[in-house]
Amino acid sequence: MGMDEIAAKMQERMAGSDFANSVKFDCGTDGAIVIDGKTVSLSDAGADCIITLTKEDLEAMIAGDLDPTAAFMQGKLRVDGNMSVAMQLSQVL
Repeated sequence: MGMDEIAAKMQERMAGSDFANSVKFDCGTDGAIVIDGKTVSLSDAGADCIITLTKEDLEAMIAGDLDPTAAFMQGKLRVDGNMSVAMQLSQVL
């Protein structure tokens, strides 16, 4: 799955949400996805919260195969910035 497909799946889930912050998923050389409110884009813009993880782990999270909290506890993802924003987003995705 490409980053554009991951972003499209995120966009579907964000459409009905009331999420109002910004989060960047930084997948290193594979690229980055920024969620800003209900808008999802392939971007490297700044955000309230930056989540660093591999593209494979991001795919697994979006597919529902990897729990965000478990991934954090296992060291598969790192959160920089506002942790409460990441928690809000985990309720939507």
